[in-house]
Amino acid sequence: MEKITKGAVLARFGYALSDATRARILMILVEAPAYPSDLAEELGVSRQSISNHLTCLRDCGLVLAIPEGRRNRYELADRKLAHALEDLLGLALAVKPEHQPIQA
Repeated sequence: MEKITKGAVLARFGYALSDATRARILMILVEAPAYPSDLAEELGVSRQSISNHLTCLRDCGLVLAIPEGRRNRYELADRKLAHALEDLLGLALAVKPEHQPIQA
């Protein structure tokens, strides 16, 4: 397996979070695993768009696709990621407290 630098790992993480839809997907998956069709409906985007975003998140190592029959259920690759996302959100609010989040 090819080793990558810590900077490259953080850059992939940053790239994944640089899109609002991908960030919203991650925040939904913090709460519970989900199916692409449910994510598309909840976020109001096409299934193709969700598929592309999930592929990116999977390639970045942030989510896993768990086969269930003919469907895949998506979940965070590591539960520690949920804590990290909450910490990042808290940090952003501490820096700019007027940036109060709305529900995803």
